[in-house]
Amino acid sequence: MAAGTRPLWLNPRLVLVLFLVFLSGGLTGALVMRHNLRSRSEQPAVFYTIGGHQVAMEQLARELALNPAQTAQLEMILDDFVMYVQILQMQMDEVRASGQARILALLDENQQAKFHRIMADIQARRP
Repeated sequence: MAAGTRPLWLNPRLVLVLFLVFLSGGLTGALVMRHNLRSRSEQPAVFYTIGGHQVAMEQLARELALNPAQTAQLEMILDDFVMYVQILQMQMDEVRASGQARILALLDENQQAKFHRIMADIQARRP
């Protein structure tokens, strides 16, 4: 380095450009977060799926004019219901996987390939 020259990272223009880049990135991030938080707060926070329909906990409490104790009890009931359905779904997934493994074990390689294509076609037709 020659005498009297500054290191590149001490160049005021470079420091200013880096500062502006970081500042604009921070502002962009803040605006995106603000937008996301605002859009989330406009929607009810807790949804339950009952009979294929999504129901918001806040909507039920408001429309049924539930008191706080009733709201807490309803939330516990719905939480239990959702957990029960999730457990049943996991058990059904395990049964399906076990059955598929047993079927694949009895098939040769060509039959296995056909079986996979048939299963893929069935999955593609499901809504």
